[in-house]
This record gives sequence, C-alpha cells and structure tokens, in this order.
Amino acid sequence: MLVGLDVGTTSSKAVVFTAAGRPVAQGRSVTPWTTTVHGAEMDPTAVLDSAREALANALAEAPDGTVVAVGVTSMGESGVLLDGRGAPLGPVIAWHDTRDRAEVDDLVATVGAGPFARHTGLPLRGQWSLTKHRWLLNHHPQLRDATRRLNIAEWVVRGLGGEESAEQSLASRTGWLELSTRTWWPDALDWSGATRALMPELVTAGTPLGRITAEAGLPRLTGAVLTVAGHDHQAATVGVGASGPGDELDSCGTAEALIRTVPIGLDGAAVEKLASAGITTGWHVLADRWCLLGGTQGGLALQRILALLGRTSQDLPDLDREALARDEPPVTISGVDEDVLTVSGVGSGMSPAHLWRAALEAVTAQAAHVHSAMSAVAGDHHTLVVTGGWARSQALLEVKRRVLGPLRSPAVDEAGARGAALLAGLAAGVYADPAEFPALD
Repeated sequence: MLVGLDVGTTSSKAVVFTAAGRPVAQGRSVTPWTTTVHGAEMDPTAVLDSAREALANALAEAPDGTVVAVGVTSMGESGVLLDGRGAPLGPVIAWHDTRDRAEVDDLVATVGAGPFARHTGLPLRGQWSLTKHRWLLNHHPQLRDATRRLNIAEWVVRGLGGEESAEQSLASRTGWLELSTRTWWPDALDWSGATRALMPELVTAGTPLGRITAEAGLPRLTGAVLTVAGHDHQAATVGVGASGPGDELDSCGTAEALIRTVPIGLDGAAVEKLASAGITTGWHVLADRWCLLGGTQGGLALQRILALLGRTSQDLPDLDREALARDEPPVTISGVDEDVLTVSGVGSGMSPAHLWRAALEAVTAQAAHVHSAMSAVAGDHHTLVVTGGWARSQALLEVKRRVLGPLRSPAVDEAGARGAALLAGLAAGVYADPAEFPALD
C-alpha cells in the first residue's frame, strides 16, 4: 500500500491507497493556525504533530498489509527555519498572511515587478516566502542564526525521519528560485537576508529521501520510503492524470485554481505577460516540465449566492436542473474576485434558478479569462479535467463545457493525496516512471 499526505491550509489529509491507486482508508486533522497581533502563524512542531495525527487516523482504518512508501505534499510559500541541531527557531507564517506589506513595497522599489517576474515566474505580491523571511529576520533577530530553511512538506518529511531537501515545485513558490536556470537567485537571497547555505539540495518530487524511523511514533509506517510530493496543486495534477504537456486541471473548491502543464522554455517576455495576468510560472512536481497556475474566488462567490438564495449543497441537483432549463438570464453578477458581489438587472419574473444560472455564468467567465491568458502565451490546452467540491454541480460542468470545451470530471475526493501516494510509489520503485501511474476508474 501507499500513503499520500496533503498538508493543507485548513487540514492535513492522509489517504491510504492500493498500488492500483484505489483509496482504502483516510484520516484528517486540523492545521493548527493561531492568530497573533501580527497575523496568522503556527508552531512548526504543532503542524508536524497534526500530520502525524492524520496519518495515525488513516492507518487505524486501513486494512492489513505493508505500507511501502509515504509521499507528502503541502501548501506552498510557508516555511520553517531550523538551527544547527534541526530544531525550529520561530513560527511558520501563513502563506496568506499580510504582515509583510512593507517588505513587499520595498521589493517593488528595489527590484521591480517586471524583473522579479522574469527571474522567478511570479507576480510581485505579498504571498511568496522571501518577503516573509525578511519580516521574520527583522522581528525575530534570533532567526538570523538559522542554518536551514524548509517548506512545509519538506519539514514533515524530515520530522518523520527523512533527508532534508528543497523540492522544485515548492522552491518555485519562494521567490528565491530563478526559473530559467533552476538555481537560487543571488539578488533575491541577498535582499531577503537568506543565503545559499540555508537551502537544501534541489530535488524533484518522487525522489527517495530515506525511510520513516521508529522515532516518528507511527509503528506501522516504520521503514516506509519517504518522498516530498511537492506543491499541493501540482500533486493534484498527478492524482487526476492531468500532468502531460498541455493538460489543465480546473480545481473548483472555495478558491478555483487552474493548473496547466507546459514544456520548459517560455521566454522572459512570455513569463512576464503571464505574471501581469496574475499567473505564476514554475517548475512542476514532475521532471522536465513547467506549470502555470492562476486562480479566482469563484467557489466563494458560488457559496455566497447559494446562501443568499437560502439553499445548501443538498439543494444543488434541483437548483442545477432548474438553472439549465432557463435561457441565459438578463441578470448579471460582477465582483467574483472582490469582497462584494454586485447583482444587476433583477426584474419581475426572476427566480432563484435565474440567479443561480447567472452565478454559474459569472464564475465560468472569470475562469475563462485565466484560461485564455494561459492559452495566449502557451498555446491551446490539450485536455481539461475538472475536480473539487463544486464539480458536483452538473450545471456548472455544463456551463464550463459550453465556454471552455470538452472536459472530464473524474470521481476523486483527494486528488493531492492521490498524487502524493503515486509519487511515493515512484520513490519506492512500485512504478518505474510516471507513465506507469494507474489511471482513475
């Protein structure tokens, strides 16, 4: 058996799979964020304990058999600073925390949005690791004694007994990695107060990184091969079989993320154009390819409209049928990616189905804008796979088909964990290469 662990923003999800890629057990635990005067952060030891709890919960439900390997994927940007003995020195800042506004402003003034995007593949905004690192050094002087910096999945693998590493898709979310050369960018390191020595060896997801030790406190996993399975969005592309050139995953959760796999080699102008549209370009979890990632708040907008209508997810089948039976409504919804939604054109004869149809059209138009921005630079997509909680809406899938073209929507609950498990199988030799990964039923 194989285990995939997805350490996410709200929870850690551990899923046990057969070598054929079928889930047989799962466990979950809450990601232990706390709110301080500065913002959202957590104790590195607490997130490691949470990961262990999710694994233990999954194993308690798993059938008899040997677990061969464990892969760990996680949210990006957040990281852990360690001393020479491997002990954490300070808090993990949440990737979405905004305490680093002054650092972002300084980076804009010092480096500039265009050069930053060309070097890193990232839009210059307050999300990436380097500005949070500089904030930490300015506010926690003891962190200047750190000798190692790890991303969350890398920290969990180390805590389970594995070797230290810097996985390339997670490294691409830091602002320190130069996209074109796949090496650490000296100017970004210097600006943030980091050094090359702080960074472990760069690896690709699926690289074997030792085995789980008895000290991890998970007896059934002792001896299992460990690997870092990279950034959660990219791991999900592996989990649903959408990681070939031109494949695109549309993950429809509270936030909607579009992840497209592309060949290496977009030039600086193309990368900067993507960044100006809010789209990141980075190294993929799989070798020899890049990944484009853009997003909207489409799922959140749908939640707001559903609540406005006094409906719940249980009402979706009926609401979807009614919405599809209507012509495109005169009512429009704007502000999908803003704090306030604006509904216009409400007249007599309007029904909940009209408003729901308008919401589906609005969020799909927003996703199509990101999709088209990718295609304008990288060419047409090859296949489109739609997953996530909102993929259960048949009306949303129908609107997406009309706007974006043919798609498939496989039945998979934890795509990131499945991708992590398959990459664990690669690390352990269960699969000789990604071409052997089992397809979804």
